[in-house]
Amino acid sequence: MLQEQKKPVHIYMEANPNPNSLKFVVNFMLTEEGLSFDYPDEGSADSSPLAKELFNFAAVDRVFIMSNFVTVTKKEDVEWAEVQDHIRDHIKQFLEAGKSPINFAYDKDPLFDENDSETVKKIKGILDEYIRPAVEQDGGAIIFHSFKDGVVKVLLQGACSGCPSSTVTLKAGIENLLTRMLPEEVKTVEAEGV
Repeated sequence: MLQEQKKPVHIYMEANPNPNSLKFVVNFMLTEEGLSFDYPDEGSADSSPLAKELFNFAAVDRVFIMSNFVTVTKKEDVEWAEVQDHIRDHIKQFLEAGKSPINFAYDKDPLFDENDSETVKKIKGILDEYIRPAVEQDGGAIIFHSFKDGVVKVLLQGACSGCPSSTVTLKAGIENLLTRMLPEEVKTVEAEGV
């Protein structure tokens, strides 16, 4: 009888603009394309067994899971050199055991709403095509929140949450792009809940 083979798990770490966050990149997808799961504290991690376990580390302040990576934000008073290998090893063991990092399914695509106006569809398209890949590269995510009276509101998650350079990214990057591509509709961009 053949034994079931374990999926090989390879993880490497990437720094990002937020000095308190570290991106743990895995060699396979952890979530469905375009979906992200942000856990600002242990109480919010009911849908993620992995996040729940990571919060058992006293150093862990926030967990974000998307695509093929887990971004962990540490507490200010801890140095990465003290904890990064322990966290990486725990993620690796969790995944090698065949456990699912997320226990959650959407009934419909959370990013698409057939009731969106044409302007909102354009904004979501720009965010998805031009901005999301760059933000993901830094271990975070940007999610459309709302659009009203020329103001686009977005949610910044993962490494972007609490990042010192997120305001610059928001204004110099995202706002400039949206106001340039949709000059008649978009006047400003704000981060919601930051």
